[in-house]
Amino acid sequence: MQSIRYKFFELFIIFILIPISFYFDYKPILKLIIGVSGFGYILYVLLKIEKIKFKIIKEINWKNFWKRTLINLLVIIIATTFFVWYSDKENLFTVVLNKPLMWILILCFYSIFSVYPQELIYRTFFFKRYKILFKNEFLFILMNAISFSLAHLLFKNTLVLFLTFIGGILFALSYKKTKSTFLVSVEHAIYGCWLFTVGMGSMLGFPS
Repeated sequence: MQSIRYKFFELFIIFILIPISFYFDYKPILKLIIGVSGFGYILYVLLKIEKIKFKIIKEINWKNFWKRTLINLLVIIIATTFFVWYSDKENLFTVVLNKPLMWILILCFYSIFSVYPQELIYRTFFFKRYKILFKNEFLFILMNAISFSLAHLLFKNTLVLFLTFIGGILFALSYKKTKSTFLVSVEHAIYGCWLFTVGMGSMLGFPS
């Protein structure tokens, strides 16, 4: 399971073939089985093969993290607010204004049960298993972002693919710098929660 050939095959199956298959219409229960089985396999490899230990890194430079994240968030806030106001004004802040309790519950559920597993897969697992396959660091970051974008093919939305590709680059660079799944999960949750708040949640599978 540690050979280069095996890892290339594994990368193709988990991060290319399966996400592309989810684009097509077939029984949701089958997609669920494939997804849960894939996640189970990833946890097995992380714990038993790679011997990953889950812990929060103590030496985190929170000052730099918040500075970088808040700057990125400000750009995202300006761009997405203008986009929703221009393209879909009725949905601008609609959930937080009309269903505040649901808004809070969904943000909590999303941050814990969606964001962290995604970062475990696309940063912790991906970096640990496949960095050795790419001599060019830029190409590796690009591949990580493309893979993260492909995971959202099931939404069948070009804008979602673009946003998740940009997000993939940001999260990959953050993980490369910090080596912290927790830190990148916090960053991911902040951006994702904002998209839901501003009114772009429906295209990303959020209830509305």
